[in-house]
Amino acid sequence: MTAARAALPDLDALNPNELKALIVSQHELIVSRDSEIEQLKLLIAKLRRMQFGRSSEKLDRQIEQLELRLEALQQNDAEKVAALPAAVVNAEPTARPARRPLPAHLPREVRTYLPKQEACPDCGGELKHLGEDVSEILEIEPLRFKVIRQIRPKLACAGCERIVQAEAPSRPIARGVAGPGLLAHVLVSKFGDHLPLYRQSEIYAREGVELDRSTLADWVSGTSQLFEPLVEALRRHVMAAQKLHADDTPVPVLAPGNGKTKTGRLWTYVRDDRPAGDQTPPAVWFAYTPDRKGEHPQTHLSKFTGTLQADGYAGFEQIYEGGRIQEAACWAHVRRKFYDIQVAHKSLVAAEALERIGALYAVESDINGRSPEERREVRNTRSRPLLESLKQWLEETLLKLSKKSDTAIAVRYALVRWEALLRYCDDGHLEIDNNAAERSLRAVALGRKNYLFAGSDRGGESAAAIYSLVGTAKLNGIDPESYLRNVLSRIAEHPINRIDELLPWNFAVDFSQASTSAA
Repeated sequence: MTAARAALPDLDALNPNELKALIVSQHELIVSRDSEIEQLKLLIAKLRRMQFGRSSEKLDRQIEQLELRLEALQQNDAEKVAALPAAVVNAEPTARPARRPLPAHLPREVRTYLPKQEACPDCGGELKHLGEDVSEILEIEPLRFKVIRQIRPKLACAGCERIVQAEAPSRPIARGVAGPGLLAHVLVSKFGDHLPLYRQSEIYAREGVELDRSTLADWVSGTSQLFEPLVEALRRHVMAAQKLHADDTPVPVLAPGNGKTKTGRLWTYVRDDRPAGDQTPPAVWFAYTPDRKGEHPQTHLSKFTGTLQADGYAGFEQIYEGGRIQEAACWAHVRRKFYDIQVAHKSLVAAEALERIGALYAVESDINGRSPEERREVRNTRSRPLLESLKQWLEETLLKLSKKSDTAIAVRYALVRWEALLRYCDDGHLEIDNNAAERSLRAVALGRKNYLFAGSDRGGESAAAIYSLVGTAKLNGIDPESYLRNVLSRIAEHPINRIDELLPWNFAVDFSQASTSAA
């Protein structure tokens, strides 16, 4: 018996008025919890919209705590409802989201339950089929390992005694015992689901399969080397864009010899023109470097020509000097500075800045997915007057502020970058902010929290390669594990001059055609 049920009085002993009072109190409790649940959902959604940049670690912790609170409330709510008598639950139904139909692509296992009676229980007459009730439940099978035994018979010629035998099937990792499906599962579990290798090792051990963490680490390293030509093809696709989103994030790396960690960097470069109505496949390319020197993005972007949407990192300044690459600054960074001030000080200046910037984002919401020409026209008609008014207000406000105040710093941050902040109005291909790059770094932030550090610079490079493939698969709406399983089953024998065929969007076409043929 649950604690909630045990706390209820004896319902049979209550008179009608007492029973009604109990029903009302329980109903009010459930309604109150529903209200708190909705408030938590709204707060989590707001925090997720803020979850960008290098200060996102503290937001991650806040969101995690709120998610735990929400989960506890929902579980408690379910227990309260379960503790009520059935008549009460039916009389006072709690508003709940409509249940979604179970996914149509899942395999169906049909189980038919026939009545125990073979004849009519009343008269003994013959039973005839009248119809049927159909319901579905969602089930999952435990992780299941299997061993594929590869047998290659040897055949000998009766005349000349020549021996004939099939060639051994290729393996993703030479002499390795892991098949493509297992390797894909290990990679996506770590770099997609943020599950460290030692935890995976413990999970596999529960299934009776001992896979040491060092073995799993060897598999990660081996597959990342196998992926190098594919990741290079992905890099070429990304750098062929006319507009890129760029950002970076710290990655603790175990320093050799002393057991301490140093700080490496993962750089992300995102090509995604879907908001401007372009159908070119989106992609993200990650690169690892042992430090944050400006020479690294200069090397990464040495052959790129176009517009770079990024934050105010000083290492990008030299990139913009020659004119080959133009800067488009990020309004989300400007907004974030005022938002932090508003939260900390309830500043009227920050509140007005947020309202003005919000009006710019409202325009963007209306034109998302339209052609670059339409976006440019609407921005010049609706956004440019707002921007001109905002600049004038910022300049006037700055004169009234203490030079060392946080608000003055936020205002100067915007004014110093004004030309770059205005650039998106002149080019419909550009976005108002750099959130595409910052979204790509969320997986890194979650992984960093779970597995703390990379084992070496080589480990950082492996992570960059696999984050690139997993992130690009997700951008194209493809299940990363299915994609990597397919690639790993073919890449060892795939011609290097046709490596582009294994890029995620080409895999999607190939997979779709295979499904159609099978049907």
